[in-house]
Amino acid sequence: MLVSVASLGRQSEKRAAIERDVLRATEELLTSGASFAELNIEKIATRAGISRTAFYFYFRDKRELLMRLTGDVNDQLMTAADGWWTGETEMRDALQRIAEIYGEHGALLRVVVEVSTYDEEVAQYWRSLVGRFAAATRDRIVAEAPEGAETGPAEAMAFALVWMVERTFYEHTVQGSPIPVDQLVDALTTIFTRSVPGA
Repeated sequence: MLVSVASLGRQSEKRAAIERDVLRATEELLTSGASFAELNIEKIATRAGISRTAFYFYFRDKRELLMRLTGDVNDQLMTAADGWWTGETEMRDALQRIAEIYGEHGALLRVVVEVSTYDEEVAQYWRSLVGRFAAATRDRIVAEAPEGAETGPAEAMAFALVWMVERTFYEHTVQGSPIPVDQLVDALTTIFTRSVPGA
């Protein structure tokens, strides 16, 4: 039996809509205080308006769901940082937006970091996402170096700077640091501008 292009399009749109509902439901449950261990498929499916069985048509398991959701937020973080990597945005503006995204998705980012401490697949996934920031930051450091300057340490510098930002905003989000986020953004901006020529 032939399936029309329009029918395939509707199926694709329906799948995308259900996946969005599941992702939204998951983050809402995490934001309401549920731990990853407490977050069972039944709760997620009910919140998203689908059956437990239907959940498995869209996601392999909770781990895949967590990584998909984290990937979506990581794309937002990459967009925020991209302006600085390309030289179109000031460092402070990029860090300010990253801080806002951490504030908006703090529950999710807390959970993915916690799960990465005991789940190797999630750990590798999270490190690969942060690694994308480090690679792009390394490229910016190299691009800003004076002609003929030694750029060998650029990778190490990028690694240290990017993980510094990740840890700072993670600790602020999870521990509820008494330091105002604007002061943290200022401090990180100072460190970046002193470390990277032209930052």
